[in-house]
Amino acid sequence: MKRREFIKTGGLAGVGAGLTILNFPVFGKNAPSNKLVLGVMGVNSRGNWLAQCAAKLPGAEIGYICDVEDGAIAKGLKAVAGAQERKPTVIKDIRQLLERKDFDALFVAAPDHWHAPAAIMATAAGKHVYVEKPCAHNPAEGELLIAAAKKYNRLVQMGSQRRSWPNMQQAIKEVKEQHVLGKIYYGKSWYTNNRQPIGIGKKIAVPDTLNWDLWQGPAPRRDHLDNIVHYNWHWRWHWGTSETCNNGTHELDCLRWFMDLEFPTKVTSAGGRYAYPKDDWETPDTQTLNFEFQGGKAISWEGRSCSSFNLEGSDRGFAIFGDNGTLYNSGGDSYKIVDVKGKTVKEVKQSTNTNQSAVNTVSPAGEYYDAIHINNFLESIRGNAKLNAEINVAYRSTLLPLLGNIAQRTGRVLHTDPTNGHILNDADAMKLWKREYEKGWGPKV
Repeated sequence: MKRREFIKTGGLAGVGAGLTILNFPVFGKNAPSNKLVLGVMGVNSRGNWLAQCAAKLPGAEIGYICDVEDGAIAKGLKAVAGAQERKPTVIKDIRQLLERKDFDALFVAAPDHWHAPAAIMATAAGKHVYVEKPCAHNPAEGELLIAAAKKYNRLVQMGSQRRSWPNMQQAIKEVKEQHVLGKIYYGKSWYTNNRQPIGIGKKIAVPDTLNWDLWQGPAPRRDHLDNIVHYNWHWRWHWGTSETCNNGTHELDCLRWFMDLEFPTKVTSAGGRYAYPKDDWETPDTQTLNFEFQGGKAISWEGRSCSSFNLEGSDRGFAIFGDNGTLYNSGGDSYKIVDVKGKTVKEVKQSTNTNQSAVNTVSPAGEYYDAIHINNFLESIRGNAKLNAEINVAYRSTLLPLLGNIAQRTGRVLHTDPTNGHILNDADAMKLWKREYEKGWGPKV
């Protein structure tokens, strides 16, 4: 679908409210002075989708694609070709890409171990950054990324799309300004999927189509196995961050947002690799995280990666409990408010139809809902908006599942500083606050 068709047929126009949501007359944004040239790092899956969405927005153009695998590059070029006239330039090494002066912002959708290092490098090179969740592989990286954004005066947005969704923004006003739930004390979130075993990886020669050294980048070197690239790295601690960060970040971010939460005081985790224990999957496939905060508030997240039975009536979502009622979200841009007797007093459905599905690894919410968050990033660069998921906010929401992972891996209850989230009186747990890097690749600010 071409850019003009995308706007006309509902990609941005939606049900007629889209132009108001986006807060500008879209056809007036095509002036050359408003064009933003973008680079996208990692285009096999999520980055491929982000590139398509961004290319269709007025005044935006994908100038560069950065990937280390030939099949992914071909997919990225094909996807963007359907959205813009210009063919992007391909540069495999992110360091070489960031030497170029003729683009404005970098989208980072490479594997998790690349997120913060690439974003930090980009800010140092004078680029604004849209980084997929989680914004960091470990807490120390997140703090470095905040420092880099400040030092180089660059905008950094994380892919917490729900903060740009119109009905979520409406619900926030009802909860925070109208206090429809009364005093809020607890939030619950969940995620389910039907992921299959990944098997036992075999050491094989690196295919000619893959630059394994660049793929590993900042991570200490490991042998190439046949079950890592493209997706199963998610479940290996060396590169991935578990389902907690892969999907839990979204709903935990909503709970933090709705409940005005910053850093926790206590973190616990229970779970393990239960469904298929005899494979290379290291992170939990079944896990429950609990967080306590000052002011008598608590939140939780339950993840079941390998069982598609819905929780609370949906495959993902969150609920917020107050002494005057409950707000329920089933994963998309919809919500309902239920009073203390269980009666639904208000229900708001999505602004536009999407094929919402938790098992969709590319875009669980659909194109419209990704586009409005990307557009918020682009309009913020232009000076016409403020970031909805700025890195200081985004890091706090990424830190929660990262702390949950540390609690899980150490088997301990974590007590944390409510001013910065640092782990208190536990030197062993703090060892997982940061990681070792391949020589010459460690992020610096």
